[in-house]
Amino acid sequence: MPSHPALLPRSTPAASGMSSRSIITLLDRFEAQSVECHSIMVVRHGHVVAEGWWAPYSAERTHLLYSVTKSFTSVAVGLAIADGLLSLDDRVVDVLPDHVPADISEQGRRVTVHHLLSMTAGHRTDSLADAWRLEPGDLVKGFLRVPFPEAEGTRHAYDNPTTFILARMVERVTGQGLPEFLDERLFRPMGVEHAEWDRVASGAAFGFQGLHLTTEAVAAFGELLLRGGLWGDRQLIPREWVELATRRHIETLQIEGWSENLDALRGYGYQFWMSRHGYRADGAFGQFCLVVPSHDLVVAVTAAVTQGEAILDPLWECLLPGLDQEGSTRDDEILADRLRRLSLAPVPGSAEPKRSAKARLDACAEGSALPEGTTVTVDPVDGGWIVGLGPSLNIEVGHGDWRESAPLGRPVVAAGAWQDDTFVADLYVITNPHRVRLVVDAEAGTAVATWNIVPLANSDLAVHLRSPLMTRPDVA
Repeated sequence: MPSHPALLPRSTPAASGMSSRSIITLLDRFEAQSVECHSIMVVRHGHVVAEGWWAPYSAERTHLLYSVTKSFTSVAVGLAIADGLLSLDDRVVDVLPDHVPADISEQGRRVTVHHLLSMTAGHRTDSLADAWRLEPGDLVKGFLRVPFPEAEGTRHAYDNPTTFILARMVERVTGQGLPEFLDERLFRPMGVEHAEWDRVASGAAFGFQGLHLTTEAVAAFGELLLRGGLWGDRQLIPREWVELATRRHIETLQIEGWSENLDALRGYGYQFWMSRHGYRADGAFGQFCLVVPSHDLVVAVTAAVTQGEAILDPLWECLLPGLDQEGSTRDDEILADRLRRLSLAPVPGSAEPKRSAKARLDACAEGSALPEGTTVTVDPVDGGWIVGLGPSLNIEVGHGDWRESAPLGRPVVAAGAWQDDTFVADLYVITNPHRVRLVVDAEAGTAVATWNIVPLANSDLAVHLRSPLMTRPDVA
């Protein structure tokens, strides 16, 4: 059970009409397919019936949600519309006139809130890189300068700047920052104590990514949607907006560079994806809030995978068959024990408590997390090491267990070991899906530090250890 105040009541699978065996089968499937899951929470009939975190991830930690953030921005838009401050037909050029380029096209003038929400402004691909290249200091203006080859409202293209612009529109009409507006209207009334936002260099929240929440907060958001925006006796989101945002507005096409899967082609709502079952908030590398009204079911997942179907396929194939099946208290106990013991494996090897190393980093390795030539030192301390990365980044690394430090503000949790003449450590940037594998060849005096999955915002490890992260996606 989590140590922080619970947002949702607890029950057992058997008491909620589920078989624990289906959840055990799901965990087996993740393990057999080497799916790196960080957390899972299953909510049935309004009660949490299964919850687990793979150490070193834990219940009280927030986790970067990537594009799950978009669905929260959608809610902010819905609240502004309900307040009479915005409408679906409002145009960008009217709400944000100071961001309109002099050479704007006629189609650019016609782009509305509806087009932004449904990502049907007329681009064929994500315009983020082009928009930021055209206007490095003004993404709204850059978006309006990128050509629109398709008529507005006719074609869906996954287009990150649409959500950025929606966030700026909400801020303009409400007079509040997006984080402050959602904190007042959504998070505090729900009892969510901490929501962290990554920001662009100006200090504005991305809107299209960058929100960090606990797994339970994500599950509670899904339950709020399932209840039609009702939380206890308070209507936090208008039911009409929930229904409008979570229904299909446009068909979705296969996106170049994305894996092919059945859930990606079910259509798009207002910053929500339709699914084979219900709908979902969907973030890069396996962050999900799945809402299945037909089964009174919500599932929240955080993970580190390159393809979303690595999570979705097992969920549909393992979990759903266990609904409305008779369970047993014995199976519930077996599942609870399994969930308590979830862990990612620390690096195997020996401690060699008196051995140290010094090396220089080779940044030619694919997915390098540090600059070429960075000095790397490994110095033993009681039960582990201090790893120095350059002049000012010192990270505590445990042997056989996890050590936590926060050299630049955000926590990093690490474990390592000696494997013959090589020191190996996994450095988990614990508030996001990413980790760095450090390999130091003590004899050769060389080292590599590579990401498991390169972060979307920036590949420099130091950037991700600062809080709040302030950057923008790299533009080649």
